Amino acid sequence: MQRVTRSEILDHIESAFGDGAALRADILSAAEESGARSEVMAVLRRLPDRRLALRQLWVELPGIPVRV
Repeated sequence: MQRVTRSEILDHIESAFGDGAALRADILSAAEESGARSEVMAVLRRLPDRRLALRQLWVELPGIPVRV
């Protein structure tokens, strides 16, 4: 199984941040709509249920590498 990376996460959720910060639900929807694999979805479900700026993701998801 391939490890989830920040680059992969961004590929799936970048559209959710068009207006700046995004709600967790919008982040999850963007990932699902873009076809994110189940491992990515599992990582994103760990986010708190609130509005997040893109940079805050990495504070909330420590240990996710930039690339493999």
